[in-house]
Amino acid sequence: MDSETSPERFFVLEEGVLGSRYDADVDTVEPINRTQGVHCPRCGVGIGMRTWLPPYRCDLLLHGEELGDFLQGSGDDLLVSERFVRAFRDEGLTGLDGFHPVEVRRVRGKRRGSKSSEFPRFLFVTACFGRGALDLKRSRIRFPAPPSCPECLSVHLDTIHGFSLEPGTWQQEDIFRPRGLHGWLTVSERFARFVERHGFTNLRLTPSEEYIWEPLAPHPLPGTKHGSA
Repeated sequence: MDSETSPERFFVLEEGVLGSRYDADVDTVEPINRTQGVHCPRCGVGIGMRTWLPPYRCDLLLHGEELGDFLQGSGDDLLVSERFVRAFRDEGLTGLDGFHPVEVRRVRGKRRGSKSSEFPRFLFVTACFGRGALDLKRSRIRFPAPPSCPECLSVHLDTIHGFSLEPGTWQQEDIFRPRGLHGWLTVSERFARFVERHGFTNLRLTPSEEYIWEPLAPHPLPGTKHGSA
């Protein structure tokens, strides 16, 4: 991958490490209403999970010591803290939709004596499907067959050992799902600086060229570099 032809750096955004002080799960509360999944407008293949519809009510299960600013629910559901949303809007970042308040009925696993006012308020958001496209030639990925659709670039991936986006396809979104990698939240360098500057918690950011995904590997590969939490 030649970084000189693509000056913008991208990062994969994931939830914090399991077992960290911010480790928590989201349990949606019945009734759960969802849209139909997102499909490619050209070939019709599914590229996105069904999206949560109101009422936005959930329980949180806290495994760690406190709740962070970012939580991933089922499918493509994302919960972000109120302070994250304020800063995101104030600084003009792009790529998130929704911003619906979530009613958290209870936080299970919280420390005895903790009050609900000590926990952040959350909003439900979704990340947009961007035009940035996976660069198959410059990315270190393994797949049984190349994509057949030039629009969604959907392909079954066996492994990822770093990836790049095709120059000229990214349209300045700060958080998005790239064509060919719809299941991976990808963020701009500006977003990475935003997270570091505000100290947002329970987010891992890994440079795309260093990102490793080996679903069949029993243990992390030697030399795997992890982002910050």
